[in-house]
Amino acid sequence: MIHIYNAISNQNFSHWKDCMKPNYIAGEWTTSDSQIENHNPSDLSDLIGVYAQADRAQLDKALDAANEAQKIWAKTRLEQRQTILNAIGEEMMARSAELGELLSREEGKPLAEGKGEVYRAGQFFTYYAAEVLRQIGDTADSVRPGVEIFVNREPVGTVAIISPWNFPTATAVWKIAPALAFGNAVIWKPANLVPASAVAVAEIISKQTDKGLPKGIFNLIMGAGREVGQQLIESAAVNAISFTGSVEVGKSIAAAAIQNLTKVQMEMGSKNALAIMDDANLDTAVACALNGAFGGTGQKCTASSRLVVHEAIHDAFVERLVKGANNMIVDHALKDGTQMGPVVSENQLKQNLDYVELAKNEGGTLVCGGEQLQRETEGYYMSPTVFTNTTNDMRVNREELFSPMTCVIKVDSYEQALETVNDTNFGLTSGIITESLAKASHFRRNAKTGCVMVNLPTAGTDYHVPFGGRGDSSYGPREQGQYAAEFYTTVKTSYIHSGQV
Repeated sequence: MIHIYNAISNQNFSHWKDCMKPNYIAGEWTTSDSQIENHNPSDLSDLIGVYAQADRAQLDKALDAANEAQKIWAKTRLEQRQTILNAIGEEMMARSAELGELLSREEGKPLAEGKGEVYRAGQFFTYYAAEVLRQIGDTADSVRPGVEIFVNREPVGTVAIISPWNFPTATAVWKIAPALAFGNAVIWKPANLVPASAVAVAEIISKQTDKGLPKGIFNLIMGAGREVGQQLIESAAVNAISFTGSVEVGKSIAAAAIQNLTKVQMEMGSKNALAIMDDANLDTAVACALNGAFGGTGQKCTASSRLVVHEAIHDAFVERLVKGANNMIVDHALKDGTQMGPVVSENQLKQNLDYVELAKNEGGTLVCGGEQLQRETEGYYMSPTVFTNTTNDMRVNREELFSPMTCVIKVDSYEQALETVNDTNFGLTSGIITESLAKASHFRRNAKTGCVMVNLPTAGTDYHVPFGGRGDSSYGPREQGQYAAEFYTTVKTSYIHSGQV
């Protein structure tokens, strides 16, 4: 097996579907003695592939190669760097149908969402390809005569990227693309639930070694977080860590990183609320709530798991929301017409159903869903779930669910709605549905979240502007857009004495 993969570097893996899919280390595809199986959550009989699990020696090899390659990459001509990133993005967009199907097959989101995610990932690369040429520093006059000051940004070094399973391509790429754009090396550890999408991205990037991308500048290390992931974040050879995942894991990463004073950027949990006011357009409100709560099977960090509804329209809104949820088509992710696919794993399904029971025990009223579903193929299907008669102090309204489940909280005024929205340890996204410009403006200024949506779902952001939250949702510099430079570069201030004229 090892000899096979040494011979197929930079080739398409579709010819070797029955082989172990390898890691990409120091410019070579490398297998290992340990592997995991990857099954389709829409159809448990569908084995997507067997994927290698890296060991400590392979991680060390990747780190050594990354540190050496980074010295070369940082000096690469800007136009060459731009061309390489642009080529990666263009291929991802061109193959979005193919790779989107693979993504939906292993993660469970409907096919249209899978294709859209891959296409968006390609746009991240083309966006940062353009940003490569925006390497413009600042100048300043010194307070001392004859001294000139230059301020510029330099690569931070080798970046460890730890990405989640819910957006296996997009979240990883919005980290990888700016890291490479600003001259860094990358060690990428994806979530073990979604290795197929990771290998597909690595394959596309690996092709650019023939176009000037140094071997070792990009490395794919698959493995369990508690093993290879822990070794990665504890390594003194890593200069920065970008992580997306849970608060608990994020805090442990921060604790490990501080031992080496490693720079960290973390996107963690959320408990997003959509406030629906008495003057809301009900069509807009229901559409935004359904999209935000059940899009991606509710497995989004931007999902609307709290619906804060004014009492004047509460009953009418709930009636229409329940009707919409009951009418959603839950089925195989690749089937035509599917609006919501399965949850990602057996463990996730169990956790979701446990939260349903918790909400009942806390006094919530289950008005629809809350059950495992059976479909033509065996999978982790769950019905869209809505609870009413909930309060903001219930655990189901305090903890992140990552489930197709939302809880309605009734309020009697805009002021109470805003207070409820802000009453959380998290602060990623929030939204308001209102026809009042005054309320919209006040909410935008006073919602304590990193992203605010007005008459839009809480889920859904653009790639050219900053993304991040407050409280337990985020730590460190923002992601995306030009703000990414704050994390992936370090600032240098140079003083030059020009001498006397």
